Amino acid sequence: MTTAKRADALRSIEAITQAAAVCLGRNPDASMSEIARAAGVGRVTLYGHFSSRAEVVDAAMTRALDEGNEVLDAVDLTGDPRLALGRYIDAGWHLVDQARSLLAAAQRELSAARILELHAGPAARVEALVARGRAEGAFRTDLPVSWMVNILHAIMHSAAEEIRGGRLTSEHAAAQITATVLAAFTPPGTPVPPAPET
Repeated sequence: MTTAKRADALRSIEAITQAAAVCLGRNPDASMSEIARAAGVGRVTLYGHFSSRAEVVDAAMTRALDEGNEVLDAVDLTGDPRLALGRYIDAGWHLVDQARSLLAAAQRELSAARILELHAGPAARVEALVARGRAEGAFRTDLPVSWMVNILHAIMHSAAEEIRGGRLTSEHAAAQITATVLAAFTPPGTPVPPAPET
């Protein structure tokens, strides 16, 4: 493949991935034809780069998570673990909220194992925070760290479902997620602290 053709192919792949993130971000049922149109390419070109809808969804989800990781890298996770958790939830929730339709598409198209793999970056960040909180006595130690991280992400994703169902508003979600997670993470027998200001 010549350098020019390779550059054209990379531009097409980038356009398709970006279009998929936008289209699926609006509608998890967006068709491959819609994505191709939004990318300015034909279906033949799209399928030349991605052999299935699942591959397109995977690429769009990977892009969204890469961008999300840049945002989460800027979150201050030092100091009181409970306050740090609140800051993480505030930033992380906005990312989940923005990508909830894309996540719905991913849950339909990708395996649970692949979705976990894609979330490895955010999961590692929370694991470190939870481990520090446990060491400092702020978080419970009778449950595995991996389970606690899973609880946090499950609650975030459940909040997205509640918003989709009209039972929760986006502006109230972060506070409710933080209050719920703090209650789950507080050591047994210890009073649950009020959700911290983020």
